[in-house]
Amino acid sequence: MLQPEAAMLRPILPAILAMAAVVVASNILVQVLVGDWLTLAAFTYPLAFLVTDLTNRLRGAAAARRVVWAGFAVGLVCSVIGAQIEGPAGPLVSLRVAIGSGVAFLVAQLIDVAMFERLRAGAWWRAPLLSSVVGSALDTALFFAIAFAAGLAFIAPGVDVGWANEVLPLLGVGPDAPLWVSLAVADYAVKLAIAALALVPFRVIVTRLTPRVA
Repeated sequence: MLQPEAAMLRPILPAILAMAAVVVASNILVQVLVGDWLTLAAFTYPLAFLVTDLTNRLRGAAAARRVVWAGFAVGLVCSVIGAQIEGPAGPLVSLRVAIGSGVAFLVAQLIDVAMFERLRAGAWWRAPLLSSVVGSALDTALFFAIAFAAGLAFIAPGVDVGWANEVLPLLGVGPDAPLWVSLAVADYAVKLAIAALALVPFRVIVTRLTPRVA
């Protein structure tokens, strides 16, 4: 007989595995640059919101929170492993990046779950779209500020983030701003686009997995 905790996790195991896949893939692909402002992880990480929203719609908010915590745990493991791997400029994952990644993921995903729950009774697209838009904004702001902002250097004084604070035109064409701000703006733009595109698989999967009433 399954233990109570195992019985609760079994229905959401596919979602937990999907979230783990997104987190692991993003931690690997963040090392691959795309142009001047993005990495490949910018295109995979937003899928975490799709996994959370699908779980929320199909299994409820409590199940979605369990999936979020599972993703957070996987992210911690990835950060620990990345911190042990030396790259050209030091560890692949600095302490600030690890803290920023963990805080941003957990706060953004839990806010996403809470917003989705409040909006779930409205039009089918409102909950996944608006919760992802707000969650993505929080995720982007928290991660880039914690990981790179000069004003938060006290988080890990030994981590050099001088390169991220070089003042350049925003996205190469706008007003002067620290480099990390351009990285954050580009990242959020991709998240917004994927939040809109993700409505298609969200609708298809929910329609197929929701029992029809005769």
